[in-house]
Amino acid sequence: MIRSLVLFITLIVGYMTIHAQNKEVLYDFIEIPQALMVNPGMNTIYNWYAGVPLISGIYVQGATSGLTVNDIFAADGLDINQKVRDRALYSLSKRDEVNGIFQVDILNGGFRGQKDPANFFSFGMYVEGYALNYWPKDLAILAYEGNADRLGQRFDLNDLNASGQLINVLHFGINRQIKNNLTLGARIKLYSGIVDINSTNNSGYFETTAGQNNLLRNTLVSDMRLRTSGLEALLDANDNGGGIASLLTKRGLFGGDPGLGFDFGVTYNLNKQTVITGSLLDIGLLYHISDVTNYTLEGSASIEGVEIILPEALGDPNADFWEDLVNEIEELVPFEENSKNYVTLRPIKFYSSIRYNFGKQGEPTEVCDCENQTDSSDRSLYYLNSVGGQLYAINRPRGPQFAVTAFYQRRFAKALALKATYTVDKFTASNIGLGISVQAGPVNLYIMGDNLLAYGNIADGNYASFQLGLNIISWEVN
Repeated sequence: MIRSLVLFITLIVGYMTIHAQNKEVLYDFIEIPQALMVNPGMNTIYNWYAGVPLISGIYVQGATSGLTVNDIFAADGLDINQKVRDRALYSLSKRDEVNGIFQVDILNGGFRGQKDPANFFSFGMYVEGYALNYWPKDLAILAYEGNADRLGQRFDLNDLNASGQLINVLHFGINRQIKNNLTLGARIKLYSGIVDINSTNNSGYFETTAGQNNLLRNTLVSDMRLRTSGLEALLDANDNGGGIASLLTKRGLFGGDPGLGFDFGVTYNLNKQTVITGSLLDIGLLYHISDVTNYTLEGSASIEGVEIILPEALGDPNADFWEDLVNEIEELVPFEENSKNYVTLRPIKFYSSIRYNFGKQGEPTEVCDCENQTDSSDRSLYYLNSVGGQLYAINRPRGPQFAVTAFYQRRFAKALALKATYTVDKFTASNIGLGISVQAGPVNLYIMGDNLLAYGNIADGNYASFQLGLNIISWEVN
């Protein structure tokens, strides 16, 4: 019971986490094979590629809206309690959030079909973890200030909205050039859930009013739940002093919660220099069936505290009024535990872009209409420059989030490519990103960073992401 309550309270007061998830620098960066992961319909320009295991794709991102670490802990001479009240308690809304994600490729590779070069196949495995926590405004005020001076105010229990997940993903995709100006792609994903924690879709309220038999009357109407999968076994393994690594490996290699997902993508060349793209990612779900523990708080009650009616109460000197009160509350609003299986949906992501290429640096070799001849039809590598815009959206519990990006890309033959981005979203309106792809023979190294202006003081930034990887590439010969 105590551990259950601790878990519940942790989610209520925990505005600190370890998905945004927008990979705007990587998107449509066709020199980098991992760009296929954000658009399976990207034009492919390789014979094959092989990511170096464990370091072909490493991605870390964190974001917070409305508040930074520096806002509270900066040495500015102000009282920290006052800063908490002014900058967090009253300034943040229930739509403000903290989120973070990490992703590490275990394997990643791809190859062009031998019988039909119009097909390009990709495959791999990666581990992903994310956490998302909206600011529980009403609950934070209740916890910080109490209810003594807030008679008649309803504290909304829906403000509690948090989730976190650790999964392993095995994927296989096919990318096919339908025509010289059209490429389609799809990917199937097999999920294996390792750990899941979520408390969403809560409802109810807590209210204090004037009482009849006592001074105050407290009313609780609650329909709240905390669902977990894999957490209890992980806590037990930690308490027993070992076995965590083997447990994570077992659950990650399809010994955990099964799931299925799909990605779709498209690239269409309007003409030789103008390209439009789009993709839908993570259309899928997980079915949580192993090591499931759920906690619920459902019911309604109005309590006026301990009622001592004299002189009748003196007739039973052994009466435990406090225990009677606790029993009454638990009977009206039971805090229960169960192991019912449940389903979670993956956060669907949408990308689209338009790109204009200019400044020729070469001419592609003309191809014939032979049966087994293919043309990548993306002639971006034959232009020094690309400019354009991107749109990103992700489905979130409190509604979709959007980001708009403008970008410029500069190429130096196949040896070096740079991409600069400017992004506006709910976290910042001054997000400047930069990506670098270096090709040394068959070796491809890429490094990307976001919100570079905040790197001088990370604690004062609302958003930061970093990505790098190393691949071996065999380029297509046109």
